[in-house]
Amino acid sequence: MESSSAGVSYKKADASYFDKRGLSRYAGVWSLWALGVGAVISGHFSGWNFGFATGGWGGMLVAGMIIAVMYLGLTFSIAEMSPALPHTGAAYSFARTAMGPWGGFLTGLCENVEYVLTPAVIVTFITAYVNSILGLDPVYSPLLWIFFYAVFLALNVFGLELSFKVTLVITLISLAVLVFFWISAIPNMDFSRWALNIGVGPDGAAIELPEGNGDWFPFGFTGVLATLPFAVWLFLAIEQLPLAAEESVDPKRDMPKGIILGIITLMVSAFMIVLLNPSLPGVGAFHLSSALEPLLDGFKAVYGDSGVVILGLVALTGLIASFHTILYAQGRQIYSLSRAGYFPTALSITHPVYKTPYVAMMAGAAVGLAVMLVIWFSLGAEQGGTVIGAVLLNMAVFGAMFSYIMQAISFIILRKKLPNIERPFRSPLGIPGAALTVIIAVVTLLYQIQDPNFFKGVVWVVVWFAVAIAYFAIIGRHRLILSPEEEFAMEHKEAASLA
Repeated sequence: MESSSAGVSYKKADASYFDKRGLSRYAGVWSLWALGVGAVISGHFSGWNFGFATGGWGGMLVAGMIIAVMYLGLTFSIAEMSPALPHTGAAYSFARTAMGPWGGFLTGLCENVEYVLTPAVIVTFITAYVNSILGLDPVYSPLLWIFFYAVFLALNVFGLELSFKVTLVITLISLAVLVFFWISAIPNMDFSRWALNIGVGPDGAAIELPEGNGDWFPFGFTGVLATLPFAVWLFLAIEQLPLAAEESVDPKRDMPKGIILGIITLMVSAFMIVLLNPSLPGVGAFHLSSALEPLLDGFKAVYGDSGVVILGLVALTGLIASFHTILYAQGRQIYSLSRAGYFPTALSITHPVYKTPYVAMMAGAAVGLAVMLVIWFSLGAEQGGTVIGAVLLNMAVFGAMFSYIMQAISFIILRKKLPNIERPFRSPLGIPGAALTVIIAVVTLLYQIQDPNFFKGVVWVVVWFAVAIAYFAIIGRHRLILSPEEEFAMEHKEAASLA
């Protein structure tokens, strides 16, 4: 079957092709909720707090609200699209139906960058925590990276039920840790003295106000906009939830509920952590603006240093939850593009017993680890660790922002082009909500460009894209398979042309 307008060709695979790529259904509403919340929750444990240096407390709060609006527009859009197009491809699937094979492939590439590199960044944070808690020499960090990848790949490979149970348990533990922190912090908070202890120095950089009681917006509205990229960490990766569509028991009913419950949970948690973490005596917004372990610092402020090992292990739970769930997403994302022929089809073979995309997960993990090891051994332990944390983080956010733009555009196109497909859930924000998502994502990218680490990341993302696009242009587009995503798109393209 040919599609000359897009320059691609398809072949219809026989039953044995899909038998080797079968998935099993297990996930209900709460499993989906845990998958979405678990992927994001590490961003409430660390990372978000660097925004205090660019916006102060008020800037961080308002930036968080703006980013929350972006994610509301995005999550309501995907809550509509995912049950209407209940395929593992998620973002690629939405864009494929709306914008054709090239649009689908480019959107899939954006998500691929995010899901391959984000676990690499998180595992460096996990290793830093473990080194700090146990007093290990950082020179051995690569061994810990390999250990954590091996353990959580095994949990993801050996059974869907096991993977979702682990996800639910560690997500609940992570949230319980956060709730425990909120309860501990409220009686001790001194908001004006500590959360408002940032001023602006003669060079325009943040300085500490010894008595606190500073401005809510020390850097003005420009500071709010400059803080948008940091606020993204409070919600980054909630969009991975639709990747579980073909492993959900009833995606048309459960997927919208899981997504909406997830974003509500995260909005409540984000507000509480932004309010309470910097309000504790001895912590403060200025200290947190450069802190690598903000939640651990908050616990120390309340309970002292005596239980630092236990508190450190407690603070690790959020990072572990996100690492585990994004490894899940990484596997499904690579699997879906491979099953349809955009990536080599060998990557989509599933385990004959456990029905999990183990080849895709192992390949994605190998690429993430390889990138980390090359950086580490090229630059040395100290500089390598910094580059992994900063450059790979920016690469992941870059891929995420572009995928959000493409998904929101896909939503608008599908509303206009395919108004009559079954939509078990309709976004209450509609096209205006999707348009807001595009606008805020573009503004966030523009301010992210001002980070010098961003440019280093962009260069490597461009290389990644160039290699993948060359493969698709020369080989992949002539070997596409009529997977469920592709068949749905082809059928509805014909229906739209006849309407």
